[in-house]
Amino acid sequence: MGAEPCLAPAAPSRHIRAGLKEDSLGRMEETDERSSAASAAPAGRVERLIDILERRRTVLRRVGLVASLAIVATSLAIFIRALVAIDPGQFAAAIAGTSGAQIFGAFCFSALSYVALTGYDRLALRHLRLKASVGLTALASFSSYAISFTLGFPLITGGAVRYWIYGPAGLSAGKVASLTLIAGITFWLGMGLIVGVGLISEAQAIGEINKLSSLANQLIGVSVLAGLAAYLVVVSRRSRPRVLNVTLPGPVLTVGQMTLGVIDVCSAAGALYMLLPKGHGLAFVTFSALYSFACMLGIASHAPGGIGVFEATMLKTIPAPSGSVLASLLLFRAIYYLAPFILAMALLGAHEGGRRWRSLRDAMRATQDGGED
Repeated sequence: MGAEPCLAPAAPSRHIRAGLKEDSLGRMEETDERSSAASAAPAGRVERLIDILERRRTVLRRVGLVASLAIVATSLAIFIRALVAIDPGQFAAAIAGTSGAQIFGAFCFSALSYVALTGYDRLALRHLRLKASVGLTALASFSSYAISFTLGFPLITGGAVRYWIYGPAGLSAGKVASLTLIAGITFWLGMGLIVGVGLISEAQAIGEINKLSSLANQLIGVSVLAGLAAYLVVVSRRSRPRVLNVTLPGPVLTVGQMTLGVIDVCSAAGALYMLLPKGHGLAFVTFSALYSFACMLGIASHAPGGIGVFEATMLKTIPAPSGSVLASLLLFRAIYYLAPFILAMALLGAHEGGRRWRSLRDAMRATQDGGED
């Protein structure tokens, strides 16, 4: 970048100047190509990894099936053993001893969680550059999650409900599938962030439950956060990887996904935390990490709503009498799963009835206008 030396006896000829300029441009282009190639290398490795995983889809499905069966079998064994040891009198007393303030607080946290879930769809629509009204988005998001949480298989059940609502509004099945995928990524990003922070900040308390040393828990937590940081770096590059033909959201939307995911998962954990028996001694950060881990196992098991697997994990990890914990879990199921499921079915029925009535009304008007003509 320095100036030419002043001691040059004469300026180079026109032919030489042109050659120097061409050579300089050539070196600049080569440098730019190397820079862009270097910046695209991590994204290229991620895309190759995704391609390998997609080619090995059959093997991965079989491995996932075996892992799911193992999780279900282990969880059922733990759950049945815990049920046998439960004192019915203790269970009944725990149900009766739950205050109205606890139940009201659980409903409030559940409502906040479902509001955050609505944000999942809004972010996905923004990334896909699709438009839908806030009311339609809220209905589709709430109904899809309330039903998929209860029935399980969220990519299938949640996608079907979304298509039922978004389809008449003009969204294709492919767009709805992309939206469902991006919303699922939001959930896992929030879950991973909570688990990572919990393992680092509450390593000793969690170690008393999972029987790992504080250092081991912290290393796992650091690994989880490092994975999230690597994901953020990858999506920050110009050439972002694609998953199932869907380009991943950029860094701004990814941070928004993490924020919404944390709000959602912490709110859901707060609903159950409100219902726990007194004297359990768990800090909320510790409990949120345990709750997230139980949710992960429930999702991996493919059981409807993670039922059995989630309960077994919580019964094993919460330091309180099993009868009291089971009472809290049943109340949580009723508040966070059953009540929203019933409300979602009612809203879907009302929405479908209103849509059919509008179609019938428009047809009747068209008939009347044709008769007058």
